[in-house]
Amino acid sequence: MSTLPNNNGLHFFGQTGSQNPVWQGPLNSIVFDEPGIKAKLLNLEQPCYVVRKNGQIGITNEGELGDVTENTPLDIETLTAAPPQLPQQLGDRNFLDCYGVKYAYASGAMANGIASEELVIALGKEKILGSFGAGGLIPSRIEEAIQRIQQALPGGPYAFNFLHSPKEPAIERSTVDLYLKYGVTTVEAAAFMKLTPNIVYYRAAGLSLNSANQIEIKNRVIAKISRRELATRFMQPAPTTILKQLVAQGLITELQANLAEKVPVADDITVEADSGGHTDNRPLVCLLPSIIALRDEIQQKQGYENLVRVGAAGGIATPQSALAAFIMGADYVVTGSINQSCVEAGTSAHTKNLLAQAGMADVMMAPAGDMFEMGVKVQVLKQGTLFGMRAQKLFELYKTYDAISDIPLAETEKLEKQIFRKPLDTVWQETVAYFSGRDPEQISKAADDPKRKMALIFRWYLGQSARWAIAGEKGREMDYQIWCGPAMGAFNDWVKGSYLAEPNNRRVVDVAHLMMTGAAFLYRLHNLKLQGLSISARFFSLGFT
Repeated sequence: MSTLPNNNGLHFFGQTGSQNPVWQGPLNSIVFDEPGIKAKLLNLEQPCYVVRKNGQIGITNEGELGDVTENTPLDIETLTAAPPQLPQQLGDRNFLDCYGVKYAYASGAMANGIASEELVIALGKEKILGSFGAGGLIPSRIEEAIQRIQQALPGGPYAFNFLHSPKEPAIERSTVDLYLKYGVTTVEAAAFMKLTPNIVYYRAAGLSLNSANQIEIKNRVIAKISRRELATRFMQPAPTTILKQLVAQGLITELQANLAEKVPVADDITVEADSGGHTDNRPLVCLLPSIIALRDEIQQKQGYENLVRVGAAGGIATPQSALAAFIMGADYVVTGSINQSCVEAGTSAHTKNLLAQAGMADVMMAPAGDMFEMGVKVQVLKQGTLFGMRAQKLFELYKTYDAISDIPLAETEKLEKQIFRKPLDTVWQETVAYFSGRDPEQISKAADDPKRKMALIFRWYLGQSARWAIAGEKGREMDYQIWCGPAMGAFNDWVKGSYLAEPNNRRVVDVAHLMMTGAAFLYRLHNLKLQGLSISARFFSLGFT
């Protein structure tokens, strides 16, 4: 065993011996200086051989391992080796084949078109999966996005968000109708608390039998979850009661209903940990292994032909976090908050600048606009905006009072002056106009329900604050609602001092490539470390950016 020091940052503590394979190759290919070693380690397409000559440890990508021969250099000691390590090797190969992508990596949907057409198209052209942020958009806007993305990416890959809308079932149904009409074959189901007829309809409508009597799945579902009970529903076949209902309505055939009872509702389960927007703030290191074990249990019972894949999201912001997820067993990783600060994201320059300055602690939980009455919260940026505190104030008033008229006059005046900046009657009229074209039933239900009317008025602020942040509304900067998780701060720390520190230089393809390449590089370093090679910390923080 050797502990001889080297001034190039490499030390070897492993076992060597004549019984091990030895390196044979051109001596002039071995490098001993730190810049040369960095270059050899980063050459991920080639194997990496670690040798020692005259007490100095060096690295080469050339040659091969074999038995000792008469041509074996006597003054070269073979220490260890690592095979090629491409970023394409990380994760599950079936994910790559299923979606026609080069990385087990996806950009998750950010609602209201923040995950824009430009973002999805830029990724798709590089064979990386991106999901359009359809949540919160009216059907005509979603249809426009479908047409544009399909024109730019006729062969994919792309996905569209399918956001559960418990308070707006008409929007949820019309979204499914659009996806089926235009042949959108991959959706990212998010914010579901239970299976609805709409998500089951989408899944079952794409089922058929091929000429070999095998089940063909046309409509793919990637389900974001953070709870075991919900993961169970998506990993199991669709409920028979819902399938019978869909058959009775003439939406699917008897054959499709029968086939739906033989396949899971989702092809992929994205384990969403501490993310921006809707989140349960679960730690990934606890949640991901639990869901993988659950998947294995269900697979043993169901015996699906294709194993449900399990991916990781929430906190994926650096090569280290991506690699950690893969090492824990993730079949793919999904990024979210960090893409929101990129050039292609459909949000304002002011918002992107705030995100680029955020630290890991600069986030908080605030009431969600789409599930306000239920007390559901979303994670948002705290630094540079008062939205979180103001939204929480609205929810406290909603819990305390049964109608706008019950709120003390002094409180009402504060609301109109500081938060809404207009009379609440005016806000209500704007709310009526908004839902008249989107979901008229919301207004009719509130007509005889003062508390529901109050909720809709308060939701006006929650909805507008997100739109102000996207549009860059002047004078409303302190009311911007910016969905964000601690991943944003981790990303900013990673790219500090690099060209990616500047928002105008952040491009989603660069982020994806650098993160996956960095993860593969770190995997190589850890592989060598496990074999006894001690590597200086400065090699682990190489300047990818």
